[in-house]
Amino acid sequence: MLTKRIVPCLDIKDGRTVKGINFVQLRDAGDAVEQAAAYAEQGADELVFLDITATVENRKTLIDLVREVAHQVNIPFTVGGGISSVEDVSVLLNAGADKISINTSAIKDPSLVDRLALAFGSQCVVVAVDTKSYVNENRVHTHGGRRSTDIITEKWVHEVQERGAGEILLTSMDHDGTKVGFANKLTSKISKSLHIPVIASGGAGTMEHFVDVFTEGAADAALAASIFHFNEIAIPELKKYLSERDIPMRIEKTE
Repeated sequence: MLTKRIVPCLDIKDGRTVKGINFVQLRDAGDAVEQAAAYAEQGADELVFLDITATVENRKTLIDLVREVAHQVNIPFTVGGGISSVEDVSVLLNAGADKISINTSAIKDPSLVDRLALAFGSQCVVVAVDTKSYVNENRVHTHGGRRSTDIITEKWVHEVQERGAGEILLTSMDHDGTKVGFANKLTSKISKSLHIPVIASGGAGTMEHFVDVFTEGAADAALAASIFHFNEIAIPELKKYLSERDIPMRIEKTE
């Protein structure tokens, strides 16, 4: 069985890490580069950086940040926020990113997924899906969760898979920052219907929640932010806990 991945997420605003609840109420959570280095040292499998207020004006800040992080960590990291072209991706990969994440731009122009997969390979293309549940369906949101669409989540993930996405970053807006557990029912439904990996995001609060998302949720990776940023759960202890419960983990052997 493939090992499951623990992925700290750093939401970036003006070069700093921030964290909120249900995509709002943001508070400062520290220096992004320092945190990245610490997470890599602690045994994180990958990192995700999302520039949550990306604009043309702060594009340079994100590129500088990527370059700094690349010099500090030896694990794969994904960068997202404001990416809308092959040229954007080329710049970020050249700065040191391993993968990129797109959301709003893919919904505006789904063929972007095809072009990026063709140019850089599917393994480089992560499609982030911010989803919210309504009475009888789950719908995709754009612009950092601020705008709703009529796109059904389950249909959208299949479309981007067919277009060449290599991975889905599935964030439950209903669970984001609540620490009540991941959206396991939806995650399982999507993960079991796709042949590409699904990263579950939104709701981590306890180590047991990670057990649940890997078993009930059938996720390939679990992403979390505040519990790591504010030292509520330590990555080495979390991976040991999961391994003891027969969830395959990559654990660095110490001398």
